[in-house]
Amino acid sequence: MIPFSILDLAPIVQGGTAADALHNARDLARQAEGWGYRRFWMAEHHSMPGIASAATSVALAYVGGGTSTIRIGAGGIMLPNHAPLQIAEQFGTLESLFPGRVDLGLGRAPGTDQAAAYALRRNLNADVDQFPRDVVELMDYLKPAAPARVRAIPGEGLSIPIWILGSSLFGARLAAHLGLPYAFASHFAPGQMMEALDVYRTAFRPSAQLAEPYVMLGFNAFAANTDEEAALMATSLMQAFIALRQGTPGQLPPPIPGFYESLSPAQRAGLDHVLSCSAIGGPDKVHAAIRAFIARTGADELMITSQTYDHDARLRSFEIVAQLIER
Repeated sequence: MIPFSILDLAPIVQGGTAADALHNARDLARQAEGWGYRRFWMAEHHSMPGIASAATSVALAYVGGGTSTIRIGAGGIMLPNHAPLQIAEQFGTLESLFPGRVDLGLGRAPGTDQAAAYALRRNLNADVDQFPRDVVELMDYLKPAAPARVRAIPGEGLSIPIWILGSSLFGARLAAHLGLPYAFASHFAPGQMMEALDVYRTAFRPSAQLAEPYVMLGFNAFAANTDEEAALMATSLMQAFIALRQGTPGQLPPPIPGFYESLSPAQRAGLDHVLSCSAIGGPDKVHAAIRAFIARTGADELMITSQTYDHDARLRSFEIVAQLIER
């Protein structure tokens, strides 16, 4: 079986706090370490009432301090929001604290709406080539010491794997051109997945970091002891997606029996598309769906995510998925 990893958005549930969400993230990472997951990534989102991982490098430091072997990383840092030097320093600090355990995934979306992007001082008029230039600049800061006026301390000379994240062909082409591993956001934007994989694998050029193409795909999993329990769990994420599409994001709501059935045909079709890379059900159903997805895509690694209201149910879901690792 290929490696499994976890993407956690540190969900803030209704009635909970950001502190609760971050404590739960660390607890999940600690458990995942024992279950055999390879990585625990967190993502940068801003102005989102239901996500506690906005200060991603700070959250990762907290998770890293509660674990000992699992890799920690960003899936991802939205690089247009930052100066490359700052990210090199932040992740150089993480690598100095947790040597050999840190990944850095980079995306070109703002991870927020336009108003918050302006508040981040992001240049919304940057040309399309700015992101590739920023990626290369950041990579240069991490190279061994060389004569330069500006140096990333810590960061310089540290081995921090860089990943390109994406949900379109742009990221696939960039990852292939730079010879970097590629993570595709199929867990919420599956539309161009197969085309992006073909572009990446066909155009890949070996680099000092990577000799052959390596693809990690996002995948939603809601696993429980029964199909009925899992279907109910998944309604929290369904509600969150509907609210986001309506421009009213909020904290992650509790599950609602019959929620999917109560939706209009258009809303159901939208959810069916956005959740097409998902497994919802009991252990046998989830394991079969994951195997089929791997066979269809040829993924080198899966990044499992589960936006679940109840923390214990979320832990149980990841534990069930991990049974495939044991096999």
